[in-house]
Amino acid sequence: MFALTLAFAALAQPALAGVGQPSPWQMGLQVPVTEVAHYIGQFHNGLLWLISGIVLFVLALLVYVMVRFNEKANPTPSKTTHNTMIEVIWTVVPVLILIVIAVPSFRLLKLQLVPPQADLVIKATGHAWYWSYEYPGNEGEAFSFDANMVPDDQLQPGQPRLLATDNEVVVPVNKNILVQVTAADVIHSFAVPSFGIKIDAVPGRLNETWFRAEREGVYYGQCSELCGQNHAFMPIAIRVVSEEEYSAWLAEARQKFAATGRPVTVASRVPAAE
Repeated sequence: MFALTLAFAALAQPALAGVGQPSPWQMGLQVPVTEVAHYIGQFHNGLLWLISGIVLFVLALLVYVMVRFNEKANPTPSKTTHNTMIEVIWTVVPVLILIVIAVPSFRLLKLQLVPPQADLVIKATGHAWYWSYEYPGNEGEAFSFDANMVPDDQLQPGQPRLLATDNEVVVPVNKNILVQVTAADVIHSFAVPSFGIKIDAVPGRLNETWFRAEREGVYYGQCSELCGQNHAFMPIAIRVVSEEEYSAWLAEARQKFAATGRPVTVASRVPAAE
């Protein structure tokens, strides 16, 4: 029954899961809007059917053994201690199952960890307990800003509690966005479920992740590493807009966030070997 419930949850996912944020009574992953998130959803649902089949098969074997080999039905038990064929089967079959699982899992890892050529690079730094973001640019064009959670008494209509921020990250739709992630104090974790991204922000180390959002909207995430007292109050809000809207926001943001006059430094990437 539990396995069937899980399988139903996978089928019901599109109707019950939220876009960009969790939904009441959600039973599946958030609706994916990137290639990586789509692949994660497919991999998750495929594994769900596989493990459901294994659970039902093992349950059937247990029921058969209880009925066929109980004391009443089988008063004189066999003295057999080994069966070579059965031992080969229960060794080889799990190995084959793991190989079947490994192939798509390695493909997913490559998709996640080998970013394509970036159209935009953003640096995200985790602090206790908020995020700051840096947009690179030429002299006088670079800027950075902090993003703090909006308190309950200041929420505007449409802003979700514990997820909305006073300043949102804004990116263009259908563009490769490379996010370089680090931390200023303790270990944090940058995660946005609808994008299928989650990567640790480690002090003194620069990690990276990427996404290419297929549809406009606001997508929320949170720090996913237990980082201290206010761990639950450092959300991530990313607004995906058209290229025209992004250009207008960029011009406004350069004025709003008072560029320091020096370029924001982001790490350059060495193309991964094919």
